[in-house]
Amino acid sequence: MNAPQNLVILGATGSIGLNTLDVAARHPQRFRIFALSANERTDALAELCLQHKPRYAVVTHAAQAVALGARLGAGTTEILIGQPGLERISAHPEADCVMAAIVGAAGLAPTLAAARAGKKLLLANKEALVMAGPIFMEAVRTHHATLLPIDSEHNAIFQCLPNFLSGDLGSHGVRRVLLTASGGPFREIPLERLQSVTPDEACAHPNWVMGRKISVDSATMMNKALEIIEAHWLFGATPEQIRVVIHPQSVVHSMVEYADGSVIAQLGNPDMRTPIAHALAYPERIEAGVGSLDLSSIGRLDFASPDVARFPALRLGYRALKEGGTSPATLNAANEVAVSAFLARRLPFLAITAVIEAVMNQSPARALATLDDVLDADSAARRNAALQIETMAARV
Repeated sequence: MNAPQNLVILGATGSIGLNTLDVAARHPQRFRIFALSANERTDALAELCLQHKPRYAVVTHAAQAVALGARLGAGTTEILIGQPGLERISAHPEADCVMAAIVGAAGLAPTLAAARAGKKLLLANKEALVMAGPIFMEAVRTHHATLLPIDSEHNAIFQCLPNFLSGDLGSHGVRRVLLTASGGPFREIPLERLQSVTPDEACAHPNWVMGRKISVDSATMMNKALEIIEAHWLFGATPEQIRVVIHPQSVVHSMVEYADGSVIAQLGNPDMRTPIAHALAYPERIEAGVGSLDLSSIGRLDFASPDVARFPALRLGYRALKEGGTSPATLNAANEVAVSAFLARRLPFLAITAVIEAVMNQSPARALATLDDVLDADSAARRNAALQIETMAARV
C-alpha cells in the first residue's frame, strides 16, 4: 500500500475545512493531516491540532500564536504566522495535496504558491482564480500542478466532461456548460422586501450550510457570477458557452450539453463531502459519509431561468468576464467590501450590487500581466467601495 498523502488544509475551521477533515478521517491509510490554518478561530484550531496532530499550524497574528502554543504545549505541531506561514505550508516539499479553502482574496497568495510548487491543488477558493485567472492557470501549466475543483458546480462539470478534455470545448463536441443555482433564500420573496432583509435572513440558505460571506453571495447570486468566471478559466468556456439555471432542490449540481444534444448531469445530495472526496481520491472513488440519493422521496426536479432584475450580480459577472483584465479582481474586491458592510448592518441588501456596479463603472479594465497588477486593482477597488458605502450612508 502506498504511503498516506500529506494533506494541507488552508482554512481548516471553515465548513470546507471541517468537511475535508471528516472525509480524511474516514481513510487514515490514505491521508495524513500535515498542516492546518485558521484566521480567527484559534480555539477551534487548537482542538483540531490536538485531534489530528499536524506538523504545522498557521494563525494570522503573533498573539494568536502565543495562545495556540499555550493550548498545545510542547508537542509535535510547529506554529507559523501570517502569509509567509501559509505560503510555506502550501509549497512545503513534503506536502502532497493542498485544500485551498480560505475565503476571499486572502487565499490568493498561498493558493498560487501551491500551484507554483506543482502540488495536487483542491480549489475551493474561487476568488483566487477569479482575481488572477491567467496568472494562476499559467502557474498550474508551467509547474505541472494538478488542479481539481471543489465547488459543487465545477466539480460536477469536471465529472461530466471527457477525461481527455483540454483547450477549446467546441473541438471536443461540447456545446455549453450549465451551472445550476438554488436561487438562495430570496428566490421567491417580493422584490420590495429585499431592501429590508437582514444578514441573518440572507445567511439562512435553504439547502447548504456555509459561512456567512458565501451565504450572502448565494443570496445575491454573486457566488454564481464568480463561478461564471471560474468556469471560463477551469474549462476554457466562453461567456456564450456558460448558462446559469435555477434549480431549487440542489440535487443536480451542474450539467454539460454536447453537440449531439446529449446533456450529462451529476446528481447527489447537497453535501460538500461528495466533491471533496472525489477530488481527494481522484481518479479513484472513496466513501465520503454521504447517504444515497433517494429520487423517489424528492419527487420532482425543477429548473428555471434566473431573474436578472432580482439578481443583477449575474449581469456583473458576465460583464467582468467579457471585459477581462483587472475587471474580475475589481468585481471580487468590491463585493467583499460591500458584503462585509451588509453583515455589519452598514449597508442594505440591495446596495451590495449597487456598490459593486458603481466601482466597476469607475474602474476601467486594465491589462493583467503580473500579480502586482491584481493586487493594485484589488486595493483600488476596496478603497473605492469603502467611499461608495460612506457616500450612501451619508445620504440616509
